[in-house]
Amino acid sequence: MKKIAVLISGSGTNLQAIIDKCLSGYIEAEIVCVLSNDPNAYGLERAKLNNIKTKIINSKDFETSDLFNEGLYDYLKTLDLDLIVLAGFMKILSGTITKTFYGKIINIHPSLLPKYPGLDTHKKVIKNKDSLHGVSVHYVSEELDAGPLIAQGAIKTYKDEDIDDLIERIHQIEHIIYPEVIKFICKKQIYLDSNKIVYKNININNKDFIYKNYEI
Repeated sequence: MKKIAVLISGSGTNLQAIIDKCLSGYIEAEIVCVLSNDPNAYGLERAKLNNIKTKIINSKDFETSDLFNEGLYDYLKTLDLDLIVLAGFMKILSGTITKTFYGKIINIHPSLLPKYPGLDTHKKVIKNKDSLHGVSVHYVSEELDAGPLIAQGAIKTYKDEDIDDLIERIHQIEHIIYPEVIKFICKKQIYLDSNKIVYKNININNKDFIYKNYEI
């Protein structure tokens, strides 16, 4: 059974999707810790309701981002993890963390990377009248939102679409694609080899997994 830590900063809807898939056996792993930099993150309550250990490393308790990252690094090293899952974790990880755990940290980002790294992706999509929006799951590297891409899911946008409706549709994709990627990583069917992603016994000839269009 693989050991996972999930790092959050907010409500934890992706966390809930991952918890549900672990409990059902879809993901062959145990979430050994849910960690947040915000003590008020509702995702911590989701973890407690499912008897999952929680840890708060409050970023406001540290004078600098470097000191926060040192505290985070020291704690992560104690867990002996197979995978670190960033699920709405709103802090930039230090080079020490990304280098030490490279190939063991994944993130889901609400855009079709390399387009729109960083924040406010939904607003940018609407402002630029993009015909497509989506999510990207990637390994985490030192460069923000620029690690090797594992899978992407895309949806068509609608003219004059309300941003809240767009965000809700994006969340629906996230809750499908992220558990699926985690499942394959835990089964060693996806892994990094010399910065190249290996897909083992996954049919990717038609690219339905690497890049998939969703009717949502």
